[in-house]
Amino acid sequence: MQVLVINCGSSSLKFQLIDSDSENVLAKGLCERIGIDGSSITYKTDEKVTREIDMPTHNEAIKAVIDMLTDDEVGVVSDMSQIKAVGHRVVHGGEFFSKPILLDEDALDKIEKCNDLAPLHNPANIIGIRACMEIMPGIPNVGVFDTAFHQTMEEASFLYAIPRKFYDKYKIRRYGFHGTSHSFVSKRIAEIIGKPYDELKTIVCHLGNGASICAVENGKSVDTSMGLTPLSGVVMGTRSGDIDPGILEVIANFEDVDVKEVTRILNKESGVYGLSKNSSDFRDINKAINEGDEKAIQTMDVYVRAIVRFIGAYVAVMNGVDAIVFTAGVGENNPNIRKMVCDYLSYLGITIDDQANKICGEEVKLSTDSSKVDVYVVPTNEELAICQETVKLVEN
Repeated sequence: MQVLVINCGSSSLKFQLIDSDSENVLAKGLCERIGIDGSSITYKTDEKVTREIDMPTHNEAIKAVIDMLTDDEVGVVSDMSQIKAVGHRVVHGGEFFSKPILLDEDALDKIEKCNDLAPLHNPANIIGIRACMEIMPGIPNVGVFDTAFHQTMEEASFLYAIPRKFYDKYKIRRYGFHGTSHSFVSKRIAEIIGKPYDELKTIVCHLGNGASICAVENGKSVDTSMGLTPLSGVVMGTRSGDIDPGILEVIANFEDVDVKEVTRILNKESGVYGLSKNSSDFRDINKAINEGDEKAIQTMDVYVRAIVRFIGAYVAVMNGVDAIVFTAGVGENNPNIRKMVCDYLSYLGITIDDQANKICGEEVKLSTDSSKVDVYVVPTNEELAICQETVKLVEN
C-alpha cells in the first residue's frame, strides 16, 4: 500500500510517500512559506527539485504535493488512485485519543478542542487534514497523535499537585510528546534484543532540538519528561526544561514583562542556546568545548545531568531497566553525550564499547557483552511509524 504521510506546520508542510510493503520512501519533500511571499516546494526522489509555487493556503500546498507526485518527469505515481491513505501527524489529542483514528468531522471537532493545549501545532494540523479531505476526496485520512502513546500513564504519573479543579475543568495534566517516536523505538529495541515487547523495561532518550525521556514498561508508557506542553523535562536546544515555577514571576518583575513574554524566553532563548550564549547546535558546542570555552563546558554538564536525572528516576519508577536507547538527531549523532550519560550510569553495571560508540546515525549496540543493561542507538522514523499505524487502521 502506498501511504502519503503529512506533517503540517503553520507555514510549512512536510511529506513522504511510503510503500508500506517494502517500507521504501518513494518521494519526500517540504512546502515552505505557505501564506507568505516566496513560497516553494522542495521534492526529493533520486534527485532534488525545488520549485517556486504560490501557496496562499495549505490547499495549494497539498495540490503542489500531488502535482509533483504525479509529474511526468519527476513523479512516482501515475495518478492519485495509487495512494490508498493519508497519515497525519497530530501533536495533541488530549484525553480524547489513546490510539490512531480514522478522521471525520467528529474527530476534527475533538482535535480542535485541544487547540488551547497546542496552539502552535493543532490548528495547522487541522488545516492540513481539511485540505487533504478537500483535494483528495474518498481517500481515508488517519490521525496519529504525539500524545496518544502516553495515555497509558496512571494518575500518579500525569496529575500535577495543583487544585484539582484545574484538571477537572481544563484537563491540565501531564500529556507528554514524541509518543510516535517513543513507541517506534521501544518496539524496535524489543525486536533487536529478541524479547517480548510486553516483558521489557525500556528507557527511550529522544534527544533532538526538542528532547524527552520516556519509561516504557511492558509495552506501555508509564512516565515521560514532557508535560502539559513540550517545554518541560530535560534541557533542550532553546527550551529550558524543568525549572522552579517561581522563576516566571521573578523574571517578569525584574524585566517588567508579562508571563507570555517570559514563556517565549523559556521556549526560544533558553536551554543550550541560552546557557552557552553561543548556539543550540551541539556541533557548535563541541567545537567551543574543544577550544576551552567554559560556558560551553558548563552547558554540556547541565544538559547531561538533566538527562541522567530522568533516567535515574525512571529506573526507580520501573524498579529496574533492561535497555536504554538513544534516538533523534543528538542521540543518534553525538557520541560524546552518549558516553557522558553512560559514565554516570556505571552504578547500573553499564559498560560501553568505545569503538561502537563512534558510529553515528545507525542502529548499533553501544554496550559491551558484560554490561548488565543493554544500551543501543536506534534511529527514529516517525514517518514510517505513522505509515504503519495508518495501514493497520485502514486495512482493519
